[in-house]
Amino acid sequence: MLTIGAFAKASRLSPKALRLYDQLGLLTPARVDPSTGYRLYAPEQLERARLVAWLRRLGMPLARIKHVCELDARGAACEVRDFWEQVEAETAERRDLASFLVEHLSGMPGSHRAPEKEHTMSRNTAPLEIRYAALSDTGLVRESNQDTAYAGSGVLAVADGFGKRGGPASAAAVDVLRRLDAHAPGTHGGGGAGPVPAGDLLNVLEEAIERADEAVRGIAASSEAPHEVGTTLTAMLWTGSQLALVHVGDSRAYLLRGGELFQITHDHTLVQSMVDEGRLAPEEATTHPQRALLARALTGGDAGVVPDTRLCDAEPGDRYLLCSDGLTAAVPTGTVHQVLASPTAPEPAVRELVTLANRNGGPDNVSCVIADVLRPRR
Repeated sequence: MLTIGAFAKASRLSPKALRLYDQLGLLTPARVDPSTGYRLYAPEQLERARLVAWLRRLGMPLARIKHVCELDARGAACEVRDFWEQVEAETAERRDLASFLVEHLSGMPGSHRAPEKEHTMSRNTAPLEIRYAALSDTGLVRESNQDTAYAGSGVLAVADGFGKRGGPASAAAVDVLRRLDAHAPGTHGGGGAGPVPAGDLLNVLEEAIERADEAVRGIAASSEAPHEVGTTLTAMLWTGSQLALVHVGDSRAYLLRGGELFQITHDHTLVQSMVDEGRLAPEEATTHPQRALLARALTGGDAGVVPDTRLCDAEPGDRYLLCSDGLTAAVPTGTVHQVLASPTAPEPAVRELVTLANRNGGPDNVSCVIADVLRPRR
């Protein structure tokens, strides 16, 4: 048996940490001397102690470490991978926010920037315009359309409702975002009363998603099965030089830039989580029987949803697509890429995408929003 001092030295954990882990039931001594109260550890406990130390260095919370330690080796490995992917995603969001704050603060009175840096930033933040179109269709199989699509001078949004009140749920969620259009900068297709302040951009979106969640909860409350009612929501708020993205569910946002197509959202589905964990190959996901089962959405539940949010710097020539899974499940990504890369304007492009989905059976409601980023007209 090892004393707490010897065990601490061997495991690289302090005696203070070992006493805390004992209290939490994370690393209980093999024996406690009844007369002295000294904690004694068995040599075979070193492996668990070292694992705890490593996980602490990763920054993993103690409650999650306890859960990892209760798993077998394979399950623990999956849990560590999931945790680190979450850390990387959160770091990426903070990196985007930090970059935004550097640019925002550098442009405020009293800031001191080198002339060449100022020139670069002014080029990145020059006001641009968007030209946009939205279209939603019932498809060939569904009796009603539970999708909602909206494109305005400052807001782009797609929502895919589910449950008996899915249509009103998606409409209520998008309506909350649509109200932000009153503060959008003037663009092709409309003009507003002035842009959302750049520093408030993410705060505005987070508040909007909270209101959208409340609106969906109110719709669900009128249903016989409120916990089965909800909607996805993928939306972008336009500021004249940046797009702030908010996303929850399996509707998607894509960016076409320089001829390349990028999916800029991550599906919140059970199947996608299985792919992320390495338990399912990406090619198997498209035919998995539970591919439509959502892991995250706006619902009638009491728990608030945590959406993905990020800031995107817009460039002239960019083309954005927001769509429900009625498009991505029916039309191959390569075909979507070809349509987006064609020189057609947003309105005929959304019509073509909806037509392709219906030509391939139209098994679901399909909604598309396309927005082109343009240099301002002189």
